[in-house]
Amino acid sequence: MPEQDLERIMVDFYHQRFNVLVCTTIIENGIDIPSANTIIVNRADKLGLSQLHQIRGRVGRSSHRAYAYLIAPPKSAMSENAVKRLEAIEALEELGAGFTVATHDLEIRGAGELLGAEQSGQIHEIGFSLYNQLLARTVAALKAGEIPSADLPPDHGTEVDLGVPALLPEDYVPDVHTRLMLYKRIASARNTDDLNDLEVELIDRFGLLPEYAKNLFSVTQVKLVAEHYDVTRIRAGSESVHLSFAKSHKIDVSKLLALVQENPSMYKLSSAEKLTIYAEMEDVQQRVETIGGLLDGLELKQAA
Repeated sequence: MPEQDLERIMVDFYHQRFNVLVCTTIIENGIDIPSANTIIVNRADKLGLSQLHQIRGRVGRSSHRAYAYLIAPPKSAMSENAVKRLEAIEALEELGAGFTVATHDLEIRGAGELLGAEQSGQIHEIGFSLYNQLLARTVAALKAGEIPSADLPPDHGTEVDLGVPALLPEDYVPDVHTRLMLYKRIASARNTDDLNDLEVELIDRFGLLPEYAKNLFSVTQVKLVAEHYDVTRIRAGSESVHLSFAKSHKIDVSKLLALVQENPSMYKLSSAEKLTIYAEMEDVQQRVETIGGLLDGLELKQAA
Protein backbone atom coordinates (compact mmCIF):
# COMPACT_ATOMS: atom_id res chain seq x y z
CA MET A 1 0.00 0.00 0.00
CA PRO A 2 1.38 3.44 -0.89
CA GLU A 3 2.37 5.46 2.15
CA GLN A 4 -0.11 8.24 1.29
CA ASP A 5 -2.99 5.75 1.37
CA LEU A 6 -1.69 4.22 4.58
CA GLU A 7 -1.50 7.62 6.25
CA ARG A 8 -5.01 8.56 5.11
CA ILE A 9 -6.50 5.33 6.43
CA MET A 10 -4.81 5.70 9.82
CA VAL A 11 -5.92 9.32 10.16
CA ASP A 12 -9.51 8.36 9.31
CA PHE A 13 -9.42 5.53 11.83
CA TYR A 14 -7.97 7.84 14.48
CA HIS A 15 -10.84 10.28 13.94
CA GLN A 16 -13.36 7.40 14.05
CA ARG A 17 -14.57 7.83 10.47
CA PHE A 18 -14.75 4.00 10.52
CA ASN A 19 -14.66 1.60 13.46
CA VAL A 20 -12.84 -1.51 12.22
CA LEU A 21 -9.25 -1.68 11.00
CA VAL A 22 -7.90 -4.88 9.44
CA CYS A 23 -4.10 -4.93 9.39
CA THR A 24 -0.93 -6.99 9.78
CA THR A 25 1.40 -7.08 12.77
CA ILE A 26 2.73 -3.68 11.69
CA ILE A 27 0.17 -2.31 14.13
CA GLU A 28 2.51 -3.25 17.00
CA ASN A 29 4.96 -0.48 16.04
CA GLY A 30 3.94 2.30 18.39
CA ILE A 31 0.45 3.09 17.05
CA ASP A 32 -1.48 5.09 19.66
CA ILE A 33 -5.26 5.15 19.11
CA PRO A 34 -6.90 6.11 22.44
CA SER A 35 -10.39 5.31 21.16
CA ALA A 36 -9.51 1.70 20.22
CA ASN A 37 -10.86 -0.64 22.89
CA THR A 38 -10.87 -4.09 21.24
CA ILE A 39 -8.29 -6.05 19.27
CA ILE A 40 -8.65 -9.50 17.72
CA VAL A 41 -5.42 -11.37 16.90
CA ASN A 42 -5.76 -14.25 14.45
CA ARG A 43 -3.38 -17.22 14.81
CA ALA A 44 -1.83 -15.80 17.94
CA ASP A 45 0.17 -19.03 18.27
CA LYS A 46 2.37 -17.88 15.37
CA LEU A 47 3.49 -14.69 17.13
CA GLY A 48 6.29 -14.22 19.65
CA LEU A 49 5.63 -13.36 23.28
CA SER A 50 7.00 -9.82 22.98
CA GLN A 51 4.93 -9.32 19.81
CA LEU A 52 1.76 -10.40 21.59
CA HIS A 53 2.54 -8.06 24.48
CA GLN A 54 3.09 -5.12 22.11
CA ILE A 55 -0.01 -5.86 20.04
CA ARG A 56 -2.17 -6.22 23.13
CA GLY A 57 -0.90 -2.83 24.25
CA ARG A 58 -2.43 -1.11 21.20
CA VAL A 59 -5.81 -1.02 22.96
CA GLY A 60 -6.76 0.31 26.36
CA ARG A 61 -4.65 3.43 25.97
CA SER A 62 -7.24 5.72 27.56
CA SER A 63 -9.64 5.50 30.49
CA HIS A 64 -11.94 2.96 28.79
CA ARG A 65 -11.74 -0.76 29.56
CA ALA A 66 -10.25 -2.69 26.64
CA TYR A 67 -10.27 -6.30 25.45
CA ALA A 68 -7.77 -8.44 23.54
CA TYR A 69 -8.98 -11.68 21.93
CA LEU A 70 -6.30 -14.16 20.87
CA ILE A 71 -7.49 -16.74 18.33
CA ALA A 72 -5.48 -19.95 18.22
CA PRO A 73 -5.96 -23.64 17.31
CA PRO A 74 -6.54 -26.31 20.00
CA LYS A 75 -3.54 -27.00 22.25
CA SER A 76 -3.01 -30.36 20.59
CA ALA A 77 -2.38 -28.59 17.27
CA MET A 78 0.11 -26.07 18.66
CA SER A 79 3.78 -26.44 19.50
CA GLU A 80 4.88 -26.64 23.13
CA ASN A 81 6.49 -23.19 22.96
CA ALA A 82 3.35 -21.66 21.42
CA VAL A 83 1.28 -22.96 24.33
CA LYS A 84 3.82 -21.52 26.79
CA ARG A 85 3.67 -18.12 25.07
CA LEU A 86 -0.12 -17.95 25.19
CA GLU A 87 -0.24 -19.09 28.81
CA ALA A 88 2.35 -16.47 29.74
CA ILE A 89 0.56 -13.59 27.98
CA GLU A 90 -2.73 -14.65 29.57
CA ALA A 91 -1.21 -14.67 33.05
CA LEU A 92 0.56 -11.30 32.77
CA GLU A 93 -2.18 -8.71 33.03
CA GLU A 94 -0.84 -6.21 35.55
CA LEU A 95 0.64 -2.86 34.59
CA GLY A 96 4.39 -2.77 34.02
CA ALA A 97 4.58 -6.45 33.06
CA GLY A 98 7.07 -5.77 30.26
CA PHE A 99 10.11 -6.99 32.19
CA THR A 100 8.31 -10.16 33.26
CA VAL A 101 7.30 -10.77 29.64
CA ALA A 102 10.93 -10.38 28.56
CA THR A 103 12.01 -12.85 31.25
CA HIS A 104 9.48 -15.45 30.08
CA ASP A 105 10.57 -14.86 26.49
CA LEU A 106 14.19 -15.45 27.47
CA GLU A 107 13.24 -18.71 29.20
CA ILE A 108 11.21 -19.96 26.21
CA ARG A 109 13.53 -18.96 23.34
CA GLY A 110 16.90 -18.94 25.06
CA ALA A 111 19.43 -16.12 25.04
CA GLY A 112 21.29 -15.08 21.93
CA GLU A 113 24.89 -14.08 21.32
CA LEU A 114 25.93 -10.79 22.87
CA LEU A 115 28.90 -10.61 20.52
CA GLY A 116 27.44 -12.40 17.50
CA ALA A 117 24.57 -12.62 15.07
CA GLU A 118 22.56 -15.50 16.52
CA GLN A 119 19.50 -14.18 18.33
CA SER A 120 18.25 -17.12 20.38
CA GLY A 121 18.78 -20.63 21.62
CA GLN A 122 22.39 -20.60 22.82
CA ILE A 123 21.57 -20.74 26.51
CA HIS A 124 19.75 -24.06 26.15
CA GLU A 125 22.88 -25.71 24.77
CA ILE A 126 25.31 -24.94 27.58
CA GLY A 127 23.38 -23.37 30.47
CA PHE A 128 23.23 -19.78 31.68
CA SER A 129 26.12 -19.87 34.18
CA LEU A 130 28.56 -21.53 31.79
CA TYR A 131 27.43 -19.21 28.98
CA ASN A 132 28.24 -16.16 31.12
CA GLN A 133 31.53 -17.70 32.22
CA LEU A 134 32.68 -18.40 28.67
CA LEU A 135 31.58 -14.94 27.58
CA ALA A 136 33.50 -13.25 30.41
CA ARG A 137 36.59 -15.33 29.64
CA THR A 138 36.42 -14.45 25.93
CA VAL A 139 35.96 -10.73 26.57
CA ALA A 140 38.88 -10.71 29.04
CA ALA A 141 41.14 -12.48 26.52
CA LEU A 142 40.24 -10.06 23.73
CA LYS A 143 40.87 -7.07 25.98
CA ALA A 144 44.30 -8.48 26.77
CA GLY A 145 45.03 -8.84 23.04
CA GLU A 146 44.98 -12.63 23.21
CA ILE A 147 43.13 -15.23 21.15
CA PRO A 148 40.40 -16.89 23.27
CA SER A 149 40.99 -20.62 23.77
CA ALA A 150 38.07 -23.04 23.54
CA ASP A 151 40.18 -25.83 25.05
CA LEU A 152 40.36 -24.45 28.59
CA PRO A 153 38.11 -26.35 31.02
CA PRO A 154 35.31 -24.28 32.57
CA ASP A 155 35.90 -22.98 36.08
CA HIS A 156 32.99 -24.49 37.99
CA GLY A 157 34.25 -23.42 41.41
CA THR A 158 33.70 -25.48 44.55
CA GLU A 159 30.47 -27.42 44.96
CA VAL A 160 29.40 -27.07 48.61
CA ASP A 161 26.66 -29.06 50.35
CA LEU A 162 26.39 -28.52 54.10
CA GLY A 163 23.34 -30.77 54.40
CA VAL A 164 20.89 -27.93 55.12
CA PRO A 165 18.54 -25.75 53.03
CA ALA A 166 20.45 -22.68 51.83
CA LEU A 167 18.26 -20.08 50.13
CA LEU A 168 16.48 -16.73 50.38
CA PRO A 169 12.91 -17.58 51.49
CA GLU A 170 10.02 -16.11 49.52
CA ASP A 171 8.53 -14.54 52.65
CA TYR A 172 11.87 -12.79 53.33
CA VAL A 173 12.42 -11.41 49.79
CA PRO A 174 8.97 -11.60 48.13
CA ASP A 175 9.90 -10.26 44.68
CA VAL A 176 11.27 -13.03 42.47
CA HIS A 177 13.46 -10.72 40.36
CA THR A 178 15.01 -9.17 43.47
CA ARG A 179 15.78 -12.66 44.78
CA LEU A 180 17.44 -13.65 41.51
CA MET A 181 19.60 -10.52 41.52
CA LEU A 182 20.61 -11.15 45.13
CA TYR A 183 21.49 -14.78 44.36
CA LYS A 184 23.68 -13.58 41.51
CA ARG A 185 25.42 -11.00 43.71
CA ILE A 186 26.02 -13.52 46.49
CA ALA A 187 27.40 -16.08 44.03
CA SER A 188 29.62 -13.39 42.47
CA ALA A 189 31.18 -12.29 45.78
CA ARG A 190 34.98 -12.24 45.38
CA ASN A 191 35.95 -12.36 49.05
CA THR A 192 34.54 -12.45 52.58
CA ASP A 193 34.44 -8.65 52.74
CA ASP A 194 32.08 -8.54 49.75
CA LEU A 195 29.98 -11.25 51.37
CA ASN A 196 29.81 -9.40 54.70
CA ASP A 197 28.76 -6.21 52.91
CA LEU A 198 25.95 -8.10 51.18
CA GLU A 199 24.81 -9.60 54.47
CA VAL A 200 24.65 -6.13 56.05
CA GLU A 201 22.73 -4.84 53.02
CA LEU A 202 20.14 -7.62 53.26
CA ILE A 203 19.61 -7.02 56.98
CA ASP A 204 19.21 -3.30 56.30
CA ARG A 205 16.69 -3.86 53.47
CA PHE A 206 14.71 -6.88 54.65
CA GLY A 207 15.43 -7.39 58.37
CA LEU A 208 17.34 -10.05 60.28
CA LEU A 209 18.38 -13.06 58.22
CA PRO A 210 16.20 -16.17 58.60
CA GLU A 211 17.92 -19.52 59.15
CA TYR A 212 17.91 -20.58 55.49
CA ALA A 213 19.45 -17.27 54.42
CA LYS A 214 22.17 -17.63 57.08
CA ASN A 215 22.89 -21.07 55.65
CA LEU A 216 23.26 -19.56 52.18
CA PHE A 217 25.91 -17.14 53.41
CA SER A 218 27.67 -19.96 55.28
CA VAL A 219 27.79 -22.09 52.13
CA THR A 220 29.18 -19.17 50.12
CA GLN A 221 31.77 -18.39 52.81
CA VAL A 222 33.02 -22.00 52.72
CA LYS A 223 33.07 -21.90 48.92
CA LEU A 224 35.24 -18.77 48.84
CA VAL A 225 37.83 -20.28 51.19
CA ALA A 226 37.79 -23.73 49.58
CA GLU A 227 38.37 -22.41 46.05
CA HIS A 228 41.69 -20.98 47.21
CA TYR A 229 42.84 -24.53 48.01
CA ASP A 230 41.54 -26.09 44.77
CA VAL A 231 38.78 -28.01 46.56
CA THR A 232 36.25 -29.16 43.96
CA ARG A 233 33.57 -30.54 46.26
CA ILE A 234 32.56 -30.44 49.93
CA ARG A 235 29.76 -32.57 51.34
CA ALA A 236 29.07 -32.21 55.07
CA GLY A 237 26.67 -33.85 57.50
CA SER A 238 26.21 -34.19 61.24
CA GLU A 239 29.01 -36.78 61.59
CA SER A 240 31.44 -36.27 58.71
CA VAL A 241 32.77 -33.98 55.99
CA HIS A 242 33.96 -35.25 52.62
CA LEU A 243 36.36 -33.09 50.58
CA SER A 244 37.52 -33.67 47.02
CA PHE A 245 40.55 -31.83 45.62
CA ALA A 246 41.39 -31.10 42.01
CA LYS A 247 43.92 -33.53 40.51
CA SER A 248 46.34 -30.67 39.96
CA HIS A 249 45.71 -29.11 43.39
CA LYS A 250 48.21 -26.79 45.07
CA ILE A 251 48.01 -28.41 48.52
CA ASP A 252 51.29 -29.48 50.09
CA VAL A 253 50.63 -33.25 50.27
CA SER A 254 53.29 -33.80 52.94
CA LYS A 255 51.48 -31.35 55.21
CA LEU A 256 48.20 -33.13 54.52
CA LEU A 257 49.72 -36.54 55.31
CA ALA A 258 51.20 -35.23 58.54
CA LEU A 259 47.78 -33.93 59.58
CA VAL A 260 46.19 -37.35 58.94
CA GLN A 261 48.96 -39.23 60.78
CA GLU A 262 48.65 -36.98 63.84
CA ASN A 263 44.92 -37.72 64.19
CA PRO A 264 43.98 -40.88 62.25
CA SER A 265 40.64 -41.27 64.07
CA MET A 266 39.48 -37.89 62.77
CA TYR A 267 41.01 -37.77 59.29
CA LYS A 268 40.99 -40.40 56.56
CA LEU A 269 42.78 -39.89 53.24
CA SER A 270 41.35 -42.33 50.67
CA SER A 271 43.52 -40.91 47.86
CA ALA A 272 45.61 -37.85 47.08
CA GLU A 273 42.40 -36.07 46.10
CA LYS A 274 39.85 -37.27 48.71
CA LEU A 275 39.77 -36.55 52.42
CA THR A 276 37.14 -37.36 55.07
CA ILE A 277 36.80 -35.67 58.46
CA TYR A 278 34.93 -37.50 61.24
CA ALA A 279 33.45 -35.27 63.93
CA GLU A 280 30.17 -34.43 65.67
CA MET A 281 28.75 -31.37 63.91
CA GLU A 282 25.07 -30.92 64.73
CA ASP A 283 24.69 -27.37 63.41
CA VAL A 284 25.92 -25.50 60.36
CA GLN A 285 28.33 -23.28 62.27
CA GLN A 286 30.20 -26.33 63.60
CA ARG A 287 30.55 -27.69 60.07
CA VAL A 288 31.84 -24.34 58.81
CA GLU A 289 34.37 -24.16 61.67
CA THR A 290 35.52 -27.75 61.09
CA ILE A 291 36.10 -27.16 57.38
CA GLY A 292 37.75 -23.80 58.02
CA GLY A 293 40.01 -25.27 60.68
CA LEU A 294 41.21 -27.97 58.30
CA LEU A 295 41.90 -25.59 55.43
CA ASP A 296 43.68 -23.13 57.73
CA GLY A 297 46.02 -25.95 58.77
CA LEU A 298 46.97 -26.77 55.20
CA GLU A 299 49.68 -25.08 53.19
CA LEU A 300 49.98 -24.44 49.49
CA LYS A 301 52.95 -25.69 47.51
CA GLN A 302 55.74 -23.16 47.21
CA ALA A 303 56.17 -21.85 43.67
CA ALA A 304 59.29 -23.23 42.01
